[in-house]
Amino acid sequence: MFISESLGSNEQGHLTIGGADAVELARTYGTPLYVMDENLIRKNARLYRDSIDRYYGGRGRVLYASKAFSCKAACRLAAEEGLGLDVVSGGELRTAMSVGFPPEKICFHGNYKTPEEIDMALDYGVGRFVLDNALEVERVGAAAAKRGIRTKCLVRITPGIDAHTHDFIMTGKIDSKFGTPIEKGAALRFIGEILKTEGIELVGLHCHIGSQIFELEPFRHTAEVMIGFMAEIRDTYGAELSELNLGGGFGIKYIESNDPVPYDKYIESVEGVIAEACRKHGLALPFVYMEPGRSLVGEAGTTLYTVGAIKEIEGVRTYVAIDGGMTDNPRYALYQADYTAAIANRINEPKSERVTIAGRCCESGDLIQENTPIQKCESGDILAVFATGAYNYSMASNYNRVPRPPVVFVRDGQARLVVRRETFDDVCALDVDE
Repeated sequence: MFISESLGSNEQGHLTIGGADAVELARTYGTPLYVMDENLIRKNARLYRDSIDRYYGGRGRVLYASKAFSCKAACRLAAEEGLGLDVVSGGELRTAMSVGFPPEKICFHGNYKTPEEIDMALDYGVGRFVLDNALEVERVGAAAAKRGIRTKCLVRITPGIDAHTHDFIMTGKIDSKFGTPIEKGAALRFIGEILKTEGIELVGLHCHIGSQIFELEPFRHTAEVMIGFMAEIRDTYGAELSELNLGGGFGIKYIESNDPVPYDKYIESVEGVIAEACRKHGLALPFVYMEPGRSLVGEAGTTLYTVGAIKEIEGVRTYVAIDGGMTDNPRYALYQADYTAAIANRINEPKSERVTIAGRCCESGDLIQENTPIQKCESGDILAVFATGAYNYSMASNYNRVPRPPVVFVRDGQARLVVRRETFDDVCALDVDE
């Protein structure tokens, strides 16, 4: 009945999230409201961490891809669970550093780092840069050399792997804004230039083949290709790189038909490929990074809304309007992402209606789902949309000057506010009065 172990029901017939009554959460904190099951996030973090330790010994680290969901509480949780952190902007880096996250366990990523962000990361002492292009190599190298240091870097490679996912979230194929392709020798030539750059110590390679992947084979194939490329670098330049970041992209359950592979199986499967490929090419086993984001926090999140008007267009469809929409979850508008929804105050009743969930923004495309089954509902009911823990809060906007929702963490049935709701004054705060 429920797509996540975070969810359940109580004797009032209400949805529970991490043991807390969703209807009471909506009453206490208002809607829209992001609710995160802290225990489930910690459980996923430990599964990844323990699997890395089991299969890679002391030569691996889990980096939480904070772009999925970044706030101070999330960074504290990652530190408490012994994870590293992957950041892609000065804002994510500043958030991590504001709670004392160990900078040596931070990897600074992204395909465009501003000069200010590069300086900021070097001054904080981040553990690794992931270099994407020639301009970044030049800027990072010059900024490090100016400080009299050689900063440790990985370079992002596109291995040309078809990950069988949506084009918008497929990043390992040749035609991508990310990285440099192995094909036609482009990456090998790029590596040669990096090795000659003052201020940079090239220690490894990075790749990421896409998101929401439900198969083991693309990851296995990627590992084989990347180890083979490391051998080619050694044979060409005499440089044996010691680190390999295989990214993330592990799928989660948004709808009943999704069938994710247990996350530890990804790590176990890829470890065997790496070991065999290293034996084949005569390479030492590299230090391996994994970058889960969605699979750590996605299923732990639920968004609660209040139902407004219900508009039935006879013979066409029924629209159920909610007090949120693309400002708190733009993923359906972007690429028709699947979600499961339910009426939280009637959670045990059968889903007898098929409706289109419509957001409040003045856009025809502001929808959360179309033709989706829910319980019969009325104005004032609480609608829950599940598996919204990743890329919802982090992609939220103030379109139509709508304030962004708060975030609540629930642990063992107890809720705590970790991000407050924006006010209209917050929305206007940066405007300059004449």
